[in-house]
Amino acid sequence: MNLPEGYWGNAVVFETVTAKAGEVLGGGLGWAALQMKRAVQKYTEEEMMNQYVGWAKSPNFVGEKGLPTNVLAISSSPRFDVYGTDFGWGRPVAVRSGGGNKHDGKTTLFAGREEGSVEIELCLHPNTLLRLRNDPEFLEYVTC
Repeated sequence: MNLPEGYWGNAVVFETVTAKAGEVLGGGLGWAALQMKRAVQKYTEEEMMNQYVGWAKSPNFVGEKGLPTNVLAISSSPRFDVYGTDFGWGRPVAVRSGGGNKHDGKTTLFAGREEGSVEIELCLHPNTLLRLRNDPEFLEYVTC
């Protein structure tokens, strides 16, 4: 996508994918990921520009209080080489998105330090972490 040469700032678009718990359980994580992929792929350059122009005409700021509690938010910046950037003190050892705009379920994806890898930053409420720690199915897929 080509933003104007003088553009400075973040260009963010929100998309919603909804599913019932039974659909996610029946289809699995792969099915859920496919639904998200389809939502992202539907954005053409024209659609993205329409979103940005519309926002400039009528700004809308989404704050933490504006999000329902059952939201899983995912963000990414696939074209920013976070590990390839050196500001003079060496390449980063780790990358995080910072302290702002955090809520239960917020997920940020970064290109990983190793070629072709992905790093995932997942923000969870302590109660959510306790439930995951006690979930046998979840524990089958993670290492602690």
